[in-house]
Amino acid sequence: MKAASFERDKIEAPGALPVRRLSDLSQLVKARLTLLVLVTTAVGFYLGTRGPIDLTGLFHVLFGSALAAAGASALNQWWERDLDALMERTRERPVPAGRMRALSALFLGGALGVAGVVYLAFTTNLLAALLTALTVAIYILGYTPLKRVTTTNTLVGAIPGALPPLIGWAAARGHLDFAAWSLFAILFVWQMPHFFAIAWMCRRDYERAGFRMLSGDDETGVRSASQAVLFCMFLLLIAGIPAFIGIAAPIYLLAELVLGGLFTMIAMRFHRAGTLRNARLLFLGSIIYLPLLFAALVLTKL
Repeated sequence: MKAASFERDKIEAPGALPVRRLSDLSQLVKARLTLLVLVTTAVGFYLGTRGPIDLTGLFHVLFGSALAAAGASALNQWWERDLDALMERTRERPVPAGRMRALSALFLGGALGVAGVVYLAFTTNLLAALLTALTVAIYILGYTPLKRVTTTNTLVGAIPGALPPLIGWAAARGHLDFAAWSLFAILFVWQMPHFFAIAWMCRRDYERAGFRMLSGDDETGVRSASQAVLFCMFLLLIAGIPAFIGIAAPIYLLAELVLGGLFTMIAMRFHRAGTLRNARLLFLGSIIYLPLLFAALVLTKL
């Protein structure tokens, strides 16, 4: 029986190894986060485009942004490898789990990050490349070390998270204006309730790693939920700006108010009862809200 099992393992191993390596690479570059970066970059490019969409230009900005985002994620995991090993949600990532060498993650992350910035400089414009470099720098050198220093790390971390629409806009127009910054503001504010929900659900993990989060000693969830409600209400106002500055048609405002109202109601539910279920509902609500809002923006573009 043991011999048969051993022979089966030898047969299955060659096919399983590439799958495992692809899975590890996907985790290292945080594929879902990178996808969000690409979506928000594409929205910025589309809204910033005058006339027909430049598909070649869109490809260039998305490809360069994908390289940079993947590199930033790999560098983040290299930096936090020892802390990731302490948390249940991250201990199985390839570096802390020992499936990938830390030096490999460092070299790959650095190479991808530099390649993304250089690629954008040559295929789009210098402004888009500089914004991308700023995104990577703040994420790695600002947000990552501040997570163990101050609870304001969430605000700092929201800056690189909100820059992708500006990168797309800059690639399309070559400059930034108030309309572009309104997209930045929407994404910046949206991240607050999104992060507060995650931080409260994972507060035990963050405590083990020594991360300074608002949810650290917030057992009832009242503090985290009250901040989530505040930012949801602020988002309800900020997200309406595109309808007043010529980006979107007036019908967009109706969609934004409905989505923002529902998002706020979910945050208020978490505030009334700080349970894991309500925190998870807020997290899922944030995931649903953003693509629907951006879809409304795209469909009502003027």
